[in-house]
Parts: sequence; C-alpha cells; structure tokens
Amino acid sequence: MDFSVKKLASGAGVFFTRAVQFTEEKLGQAEKTELDAHFENLLSRADSTKNWTEKILRQTEVLLQPNPSARIEEFLYEKLDRKIPSRITNGELLGQYMVDAASEFGPGTPYGSTLIKVGEAQRRLGAADRDFIQSSMINFLTPLRNFLEGDWKTILRERRLLENRRLDLDASKTRLKKAKTAEAKAAAEQELRVAQTEFDRQAEVTRLLLEGISSTHINHLRCLHEFVEAQATYYAQCYQYTVDLQKLLGRFPGAFVGDTNTQVPPGGVSPSAATIPVVPAVVGPSNPSTSSMTFTEVSPPSTGTRKARVLYDYDAADSSELELLADELITVYSLPGMDSDWLMGEKGNKKGKVPVTYLELLN
Repeated sequence: MDFSVKKLASGAGVFFTRAVQFTEEKLGQAEKTELDAHFENLLSRADSTKNWTEKILRQTEVLLQPNPSARIEEFLYEKLDRKIPSRITNGELLGQYMVDAASEFGPGTPYGSTLIKVGEAQRRLGAADRDFIQSSMINFLTPLRNFLEGDWKTILRERRLLENRRLDLDASKTRLKKAKTAEAKAAAEQELRVAQTEFDRQAEVTRLLLEGISSTHINHLRCLHEFVEAQATYYAQCYQYTVDLQKLLGRFPGAFVGDTNTQVPPGGVSPSAATIPVVPAVVGPSNPSTSSMTFTEVSPPSTGTRKARVLYDYDAADSSELELLADELITVYSLPGMDSDWLMGEKGNKKGKVPVTYLELLN
C-alpha cells in the first residue's frame, strides 16, 4: 500500500511538473527545446499521410458502398470482430425484379423475353460489382485501415512519450537555472543528464518510426495499383456485358428485337428485314424538284406494305420522324438507301421514320 501511494504521489508530481512547464512555455516564461528541421519535416509528412489516408479511405468506402446505413452496419460488424453478412448488390436485385416481372407478364411476350435478357445481364453486372468491392476491400481498404489502426497509433504513442520526455528535459533545465546552492546544482545537473539521455533515446525511436512512413507510401502505392487493376477489370466486364446485351437485343445494324426468336444469319440481314418491301428507285434523268423531296412526299408501294405493332412509346427527335405510342398499329415499308435500323411508318395522314427496334412486324 505504501509503495502504491508513493508511486501515485510520484506520478502526480511528474504530471504537475510537466503541466507547469507546458503552461510557462505557452506564456513565454520558459524555454522550449526545439526539434531539428529534419525531424519537424518527418512529423509534418506523417501528419499529412495520416490525414490524406483517412480521406481516401472514407471516400473509397463511399464509392464502394453509397448507402450510409450499410456502411454503419459494416463498421459495427468490424468493430465486434464478426463476419459481415453477404448482401445482394443493387444490380443483382434489379435483375431479380426484372426476371420476376417477366414471369408474371409472360416470358413468351416481347416485353417479357426482353426483361429476362436484361435481367440476366443486370445480374452479371451485379456479380461483377460484388467482385470489385471484395477485391478493393481486401487489396486497398484493408492496408489503409491497418496503417491508421496500427502503425499510426504506434507513432502517436511514441510522439506523446517524446513530448513528455521533452517537458521533463526542459523542466530539469529550469530547475538547474533556479538552483542556488552547490548541492542543489549538482542534483539538478544529474537530473538533467538523465532527462537528456531519455529524451535522446525517445527521439531516436520516434525518428525511426517517422522514417518508416516512406515504406508506408511504397506499400500504399502497390495497393493503389491493385485497386486500379480491379477497377479496370470491373469496367471492362461491365462494358462487355452491356455490349453483349445490345447485340442480343438487336441494337446493331441487321438485327431486330421485335421477334425475339429470330436469329440473325451470317450475312448480317435478319429475315424480318429481308421481307420488308422496298420502294423501287427511279432510274433516269434527275429531276431537281424530286431531289429535295421530303419523307412526307414519298408514296408507299402499291403492294407489299406491312403492318407493325409498336412495342414502346417513341418521341420523334425531329419532323422527319414519326411519334409512336405503345400497342398502336402502323404501316411500314423501306426506302432505298435507308439505314437498316429505320423504316418509313404511316398512321393516318402522318408519315415519318421509325426505329425498327420499337416495332413488332406482323404478317
């Protein structure tokens, strides 16, 4: 008990001495031992590394998980040292909704079959998103977090210890200046030598830790390369999945989405497009009055026009196009030189270009 009381009293005395020294320094009443410029630069570099690492870590977490509630949940699981439960991605959830909707609308209908194709693509995009998040968490976020929770805390602890050693050193210098008798001066000098030795030892330990920030930068550089590689792989997968989906839906010339069971032959022309009537070209001397003819002035062929059902609403981009409403029936035919993605459409007394991907050709 006596030992504990003495130790407590001694600790309280040291704390009080440091507090007095710190206060006098702030008031300009005591001298302060300054660290060399190189040491100050190391401290500044370490603080900058810590601050920017925190910002990069937090913003990367936002990038990978935009939902703040989900981030808080993951944080709590991590602090409790429990495994984070698997969570379905937004893309996978969207894909599941589309497939379920197709089952209700009818997978054999144009809309239902398209929903299935798009839904499966969304599932693949969601799976790619999951792989990217997992890779980034392991190869990028974990090393940054380990630095902040491991190396940086060690540096902070040693820096606080160094500051205490400096306060002890400066307090010893102050006591030496105030010593009056030879005996008091001798005791103060001995105390100063001990304080100086402890300060120098702690300064060397702290310096080595601060110089280790260079190794931290090298490690984070490697992790940054791995993050970019994972990101490039993810976006490449997303691009490939969407391109494949476009091809599947017939967004390229020669393909048609109205008939979901139609396969495009090697020649690149779909059977539906091949049977669309074409207005014959007029051979002979050109007539200036017909060279500027608009689509509304073109007459459809007397035979061979086809009916088509509109699959989706379409807003005309300009006066040469025909506005469409879902489920209405229109007459369509082709003109010489028209892009294979477009047809001429008529409804009532209105004419204009219509995109073939919005139509289902009828017999």
